[in-house]
Amino acid sequence: MAVLPILVTPDPVLRKISKPVDQVDDDLRRLMDDLLETMYAAPGVGLSAIQVGIPKRVMVIDCAGEGEAARPLYLVNPEVTWRSEEETPYEEGCLSVPEQYAEVWRPGEIEVSYLDYDGAAQTLRCDGLTATCIQHEMDHFDGKLFIDYLSPLKRRMLLRKLKKAQKAKEPA
Repeated sequence: MAVLPILVTPDPVLRKISKPVDQVDDDLRRLMDDLLETMYAAPGVGLSAIQVGIPKRVMVIDCAGEGEAARPLYLVNPEVTWRSEEETPYEEGCLSVPEQYAEVWRPGEIEVSYLDYDGAAQTLRCDGLTATCIQHEMDHFDGKLFIDYLSPLKRRMLLRKLKKAQKAKEPA
């Protein structure tokens, strides 16, 4: 397993559309292992393949709370098959928009079908952080970031803060 470099906005690769995966094989499992290791190292609760420059519809998430045992989920070609009408807010962040957070409203409960680590078809009904995380990572498949949900003013302010933080980290 390897920790991969995570792309940061405004990298144009993050706006690419990810392609469905044809089959779950050893190469894809290796990618999922690398994504999980990269996500844990960052640290984060979700990571899509496009965030490491690979435009495939693959994500890993682990929404276990602090002190809880890891509960990694591997989702290949996920599709939301049902979503609640009720939306709930969640303070979202993103490894590709480091150290920036904003409230985003999404359906509070979803049902998603996907292929798991072994290529088996699965269905998951979830709410809370897991539902938010899956929807957030699925947005990456379509070149969308959580900041796209913000008003233009809030988005500009957040991107300015990000740019300032990045400049502060650059060696003099």
